[in-house]
Amino acid sequence: AMTNLAKNILEEKGYKVTLKNADVAPIFAAVAGGDADVFMDTWMPVTHKTYMETFGDKVTVLNTNFDSARIGLVVPDYVTIRSIEELNANKAKFGGNVVGIDAGAGIMTKAEDAIREYNLDYQLQSSSEAAMMATLKKNIDEKLPVVVTGWAPHFMFSRYKLRFLEDPKKIFGETERLQTIANNDFVSRDTVAVNFFRKFKLNSEQLGSLMGAMADADGKEDAAIKQWIKDNAAVVASWN
Repeated sequence: AMTNLAKNILEEKGYKVTLKNADVAPIFAAVAGGDADVFMDTWMPVTHKTYMETFGDKVTVLNTNFDSARIGLVVPDYVTIRSIEELNANKAKFGGNVVGIDAGAGIMTKAEDAIREYNLDYQLQSSSEAAMMATLKKNIDEKLPVVVTGWAPHFMFSRYKLRFLEDPKKIFGETERLQTIANNDFVSRDTVAVNFFRKFKLNSEQLGSLMGAMADADGKEDAAIKQWIKDNAAVVASWN
């Protein structure tokens, strides 16, 4: 959502913007190597720590664009357990599965750590985000227990009543920051775009409304973003 918002605003400034979709590891390699300029979805200090340790000297952190992010294991509100520690005792209810996303995602690495550290007798299922969301919807529609890898911000929290399972061992960390990183050469080459990215920041209410608009756009994401820009003109003006 933030990437598409930035694209629209930069295009209004006269830029030609190309969006590239990839798993996290190739994204960091692309930004570090100059095949991409900017990545707005770096989760720190936990989720993407290993990637920043690998590529950090070739990228520049421009700013924190959202400071209330978190990851963890998520369940529907009708599920009775409250903590990851209770999962083993309720294995039969959940079928012994944690429904995940792409295998290369940072949250999947942390989910594997959680399974090991909590000695969970569970399988972590890798799939796409869309497949995970479809499984979540199906189980909620049937009021069945399900546990998924979840993160906030995400439109799943505006669509369903969900909560994070408590994580006493802090395997998933606590609140995380979403940072915008850029290729080092790009930072010195394009001061106008860099200054825009340095100012770009959203709070929970703003990002929630943007993600909700995107999720409900039904193929008309650009129109939804342009309407959001109109509705939040003062915020957008503060980034210019």
